[in-house]
Amino acid sequence: MSLSINEIKSGVTILVDDVVYVVVDAQHVKPGKGSAFVRAKLRNMKNANIQEKTFRGDEKIDQAFVEERKLQYQYKSGHLYHFMDQDNYEEIAVPEEAIGENVKFLKDNIEVTGNFYKSEALTVNLPNFIEVHIVHTEPGIKGDTAKSGTKPAEIETGATILVPLFVNEGDKIKVDTRSGGYVERVN
Repeated sequence: MSLSINEIKSGVTILVDDVVYVVVDAQHVKPGKGSAFVRAKLRNMKNANIQEKTFRGDEKIDQAFVEERKLQYQYKSGHLYHFMDQDNYEEIAVPEEAIGENVKFLKDNIEVTGNFYKSEALTVNLPNFIEVHIVHTEPGIKGDTAKSGTKPAEIETGATILVPLFVNEGDKIKVDTRSGGYVERVN
């Protein structure tokens, strides 16, 4: 389906040169002389690169129908990560590139959302917060809890994050998957 430039808004997914983009920001410009145009900021859904593009008034832009599915992580084999579709229980293999930096927070049976275009995985989005156990960290020194220092800690997914000095091995913590930072200790 083709879109006119008036239909380009934030959140719309479009196809430009056979690449799927999501519109991050769109400015409709109507100059005093000449025809109207749209200056849009687009984010590539595969690699998250931002690009600016101008669409003239007579251009038709193809809309990309991106399907969002609920998935559950199962296991990894080689460079493929296997997920189960929560609706039809079908197994889906997703390449590592579609997961990107989030791969370090994938843990067994975690529920995620996947964006697909023509049955090809574009991105896999983790929940904003996950709860994980600390596998290894240096013990905190008594009396160090007053100052706001941090230390590296390895979590159960294999990633290393910075945690406060009072967090110990075996503790369960909440991690923000967007920033990779410690949020709080969980009981």
